[in-house]
Amino acid sequence: MISKVRFKYRIEGIVQGVGFRPFVYSLCMKHELKGYVLNNSLGVEIEIEGLKDNVEIFNDLLYVELPPLARIDFLEKEELPFFGYSIFEIRKSDSQNSKYSLISPDMSLCHDCLSEFNDITNRRYHYFFINCTNCGPRYSIVKTVPYDRPNTSMSPFVMCEACQSEYDNPLNRRYHAQPISCAKCGPTLMLKSMDGQVIATNEDAIARLAALINAGCIVAMKGMGGFHLMCDAQNDNVICLLRTRKNRPTKPFAVMFGNIENIENECHISVVEKESLTSLLRPIVLLKRKEKKSKLSAHIAPHIDRIGVFLPYTPLHVMLFKYLKNPIVATSANQSGEPIITDGKHLSERLNHICDFYLDYNREIINSSDDSVVQFIDTKMLMMRSSRGIAPQSFRVKSNDTRKILAVGAHQKNAIAIYLYNQVILSPYIGDLDNLASFELFEKTLDMFKKFYDFEPDIIVGDLHPSYASTKWAKAQNKPFIQVQHHYAHILSVMFEHKLQGEVLGIAWDGTGYGDDGTIWGGEFLLCNETSYERVAYFEPFFLLGGEASIKDIKRILLSLLFDLGKSGCEVEGFDAKQLKLLKQVYDKKINTPQCSSVGRLFDAVAMLCGVSEHVSYDGESGLIIEGLYDASISGAYDIFLEGNIIRYKHIFLEMLHDKEPHLIATKFINSLANIVILMSNKYGIDTVLAGGVFQNRTLMEIIMQKASQSFYFPSQLAINDGGICMGQLHAILSKED
Repeated sequence: MISKVRFKYRIEGIVQGVGFRPFVYSLCMKHELKGYVLNNSLGVEIEIEGLKDNVEIFNDLLYVELPPLARIDFLEKEELPFFGYSIFEIRKSDSQNSKYSLISPDMSLCHDCLSEFNDITNRRYHYFFINCTNCGPRYSIVKTVPYDRPNTSMSPFVMCEACQSEYDNPLNRRYHAQPISCAKCGPTLMLKSMDGQVIATNEDAIARLAALINAGCIVAMKGMGGFHLMCDAQNDNVICLLRTRKNRPTKPFAVMFGNIENIENECHISVVEKESLTSLLRPIVLLKRKEKKSKLSAHIAPHIDRIGVFLPYTPLHVMLFKYLKNPIVATSANQSGEPIITDGKHLSERLNHICDFYLDYNREIINSSDDSVVQFIDTKMLMMRSSRGIAPQSFRVKSNDTRKILAVGAHQKNAIAIYLYNQVILSPYIGDLDNLASFELFEKTLDMFKKFYDFEPDIIVGDLHPSYASTKWAKAQNKPFIQVQHHYAHILSVMFEHKLQGEVLGIAWDGTGYGDDGTIWGGEFLLCNETSYERVAYFEPFFLLGGEASIKDIKRILLSLLFDLGKSGCEVEGFDAKQLKLLKQVYDKKINTPQCSSVGRLFDAVAMLCGVSEHVSYDGESGLIIEGLYDASISGAYDIFLEGNIIRYKHIFLEMLHDKEPHLIATKFINSLANIVILMSNKYGIDTVLAGGVFQNRTLMEIIMQKASQSFYFPSQLAINDGGICMGQLHAILSKED
């Protein structure tokens, strides 16, 4: 007698809205298996029965032939008595009280859709919202789970007969692709003046928008997760005008190119960088510019040798480049420091002084997302901003903790994370919580996560800093609140990503983090495990003259260090005699002079000695400038050394005054930082973890990796800056429960 078996599968992961059910359907039809597959609030449920050999083939192919965007995190299989199903079918979604099926990120246009987009015989030729189950919007259009069309902003658009036929066919690439539409039944494009008057629609609107960019206008275009401000990247005048209007003096602009060949003409690019740029994620990738060949405006990224580049990732962008002459600046449409704008009315109210026209469409963006930003250290990706194409991110963890936990992250580059039912879910980048708009996005993101997952935290975890907006919010919730030291959370986030257990040497360098002793930390060496840490070394503290004022007026940092060395301060340009006298009194009397051990602030002081502006206009500017001055032909370094548990370095500023030449100072400084990392790593002889915004410095990281004799770890899936803090906070709580 032929052996037949029946199994039930419960699967969790990214298995909704990514073509998983039709994939299962096709497998079962091919291998003569009967039963059903359905979406539920946990993920996917499958029952199959048939010949034992065919079921075993199904088990193997379930992982091997997964759809491009699908991911299985958890699979539970149960053998049942044979039932006798007559067919295999895709059943209607099963609603349950609890919800935690995962929302996948928005994805760029896939190769199949791009081919159809360019095929004049295809009914979606030049259709600017073409998508399928392997690409297109997800997070930006969903209101709640399960991810079905009525729960998205596509619900007002009734499918035409042709689209409905594709949507209903399990063997079609667009089976249950929730954003499916065509020119007959989909959203409408509208080019508008800033007072809301419609100038053109659909393809004509795109052509007119491109003509405006070619003519030197600043425009806005609604993308997948929000509006971009756009202009010609080779036009000096318009870029300077954009900087003036946006009050963005020097912060680099990202540049979108029409194809990879144009990027290769402008930048040095490795194989892995090219793969990242052309992947479905389509992030912004930081590359080094080719100095002599560049046609881009020098005002794109003043004073630095890196540039953020990316490729068109929606059919709208692809269509736009059919009419453009040059690469374009494509930067988030917002007021400086605020979140990206997602609706035309808000754009016309808030940015009418910045852009001249805007391209809108009548599908609502439910959840905003910025562009993700990465760079590469050799062949390893270093995450700088996790958003479109990458976040929301999810990780399945082994934990006995049955509580629902919320981690509210830090203050700058904020992101939040939640834990429930063995899943950790990380939000897209939210931003700096310095203004009302950003804090409103923080609250909106949390509210959406609550709605997605029926989530109400039993416990909240956050930062030690009493002034962080996230900390203040958490304290006001009348729920148990646990605070985790900032730099320890940095290290824990990397330990979480790389599944590191036991003791590590954690090196956390950044601009600001509240220390256990109430001072500002930022140059820390922590001996860590998953439940505790010891501060075994740190950079010798100095005083921030005027507190927060020193962070923007960076010449004060250099002045403070020179005061520590017994100098008069006259060596620092930009102060008159009266100002010097006043600041010396502030220093002597320790009036509003918090102590700081931050390596990020040391970069500011070095930047001053290298002759850059006395003011920084964006976070990390000093580090980028110093990195741009680095000269690999210089092998020297300053003598930074360990004395007891203090890293002594202040004396090197006297040597810098003597060296004078900016390239020499910058190079020796970066080399000396790399040397102290290697010295400390060798001293402890265990796995070393690097985290914090200072380690976004690619040159510093490359030197460390070249010299390393121990195993070094840094984040690739999580942001190395404060965007990863929330995951470290969660890990601190979950580790204590294991």
